[in-house]
Amino acid sequence: MALSEMAAQGLDVGEKSRLQEASILPVWLNQRTIGGLGYVWIWIGMAVIIATFQLGASGVAGLPLATVIGTIFLANLALGLVMALTADIGTEHGISFAVYLRAPFGTIGTHLPSVTRGIVAAAWFGIQTYLGALALNGIVSYLGGFDSWVFWYVVFGLIQVVNTAMGIRAVQVLASIAAPAIVAISIWMYFTLENVAAAGGHNIWTFAGDAEICSVVALFVANMAFWSALAVDIPNITRFLKTKGGEKSFFRRNRNVFVAQFIALPVAQSWIALIGAVSFIATGDWNPVNVIQEQGTGATLVVLLAMVILAQWSTNTSANLIPAALTFVNAGAPRITYAMGIVIAGIIGTLTMPWLILNHLFTYLGMYGAVLSAVGGIMVCDYFLIRGRRLNVPDLYRENGQFRYFGGWNPAGLIAWAVGGGLALYFIQYAYVVGFPAAMAVYFVLMKLWVMPQHQQAEVTDPDDAKYLATSVNLNWVYTDGKGMQRVKTADIPDDAIAREDL
Repeated sequence: MALSEMAAQGLDVGEKSRLQEASILPVWLNQRTIGGLGYVWIWIGMAVIIATFQLGASGVAGLPLATVIGTIFLANLALGLVMALTADIGTEHGISFAVYLRAPFGTIGTHLPSVTRGIVAAAWFGIQTYLGALALNGIVSYLGGFDSWVFWYVVFGLIQVVNTAMGIRAVQVLASIAAPAIVAISIWMYFTLENVAAAGGHNIWTFAGDAEICSVVALFVANMAFWSALAVDIPNITRFLKTKGGEKSFFRRNRNVFVAQFIALPVAQSWIALIGAVSFIATGDWNPVNVIQEQGTGATLVVLLAMVILAQWSTNTSANLIPAALTFVNAGAPRITYAMGIVIAGIIGTLTMPWLILNHLFTYLGMYGAVLSAVGGIMVCDYFLIRGRRLNVPDLYRENGQFRYFGGWNPAGLIAWAVGGGLALYFIQYAYVVGFPAAMAVYFVLMKLWVMPQHQQAEVTDPDDAKYLATSVNLNWVYTDGKGMQRVKTADIPDDAIAREDL
């Protein structure tokens, strides 16, 4: 059906709303540019961050190395299941995390959990930029004598902001360059550290730490908290992931997601944690960058620090700047654009003083992981158990549509978040495995018994796939100024309409 025919249905033709801004409108199937390999590269790049090294070292201080690596691998598989579920919001409907949260939290209520996630992402941007700045400063001070990490923080931060503002294609190109280089250098790091350990009389696979600072359960839960933020906002990336229109099978539609979440992420995370563990065994220092930097000179030192820079850069664009920017756009649309959101993220990330957070990294990880675990439970419940994957997307962009609930707030989502997040914080050692199911159960009961009897949800009362699914039925949610929000086959989108910027 052509756009002109769709306009006859009267779906908000020309309607303007504070809930609309170009970067948070649905992404069409022919705008999705990330292939399966590209998505794998993005995840490999994201796995190489300083906290992953520390995770492996903390584990091996009290557990055998094989147990540590096995636990981290299994934890990532478990979290990969959550990611695979929430990822379908992006692959099916092409919408972002913050926009989707209008369904379980309301058009105003969405800002509480989404901006919370945005601030966390911005803080991580600051941490990663600080580490990259230290590496840049190390290279320049070694080669030329100039020593100022603050200067390089500003330079590195601006480069990342510009790169991310150029759109998802620029992010994808960076990942495809950075990830293979990171893999090659990390292999070199492993063998270098293993030789250091052997020279000190340590066999890394028989090393037995005696510190009582870590258990299998604690390590498992800490690793789930590690990726809890991306587990909820993964639609920000998967809405750009290539998928075949008309594919009704959940597994085939999300096959590119599964390769990344169930293979690339567990393997890459376990590998980088292994390097951190070996660094600890060899020298007692969990940070392999410090260890090799102390021993390295010349090209060896420069190559190592270049890997650190690439790792922080590739992680920041996908995992931190994009999610943060989109939550700020959602909160300030249409006044705040995508580019402005990225700049705001950079400023907030710096104001969090990341050089101080780094000294208390695992406390920080545990607390925000606990809070966001509840958001994940609410999203999975709302999308699968309440709506059956069907979604009244046009109303997500209407100020007075079905997602207004009680003056823009959905108490079911807010109460479930408070209960689930509160329990996760109280039982912080088991945060994710407590907060996720608790929030899911509370949300389901409140929606069924309280909210939906008063505020009907069209996709629930009329569960028609042809009306409320998109990719599965080979349709796109398309918004244009002249014709409003419509459902259009990819082949019927005019070539000039494709020019609308996706990011």
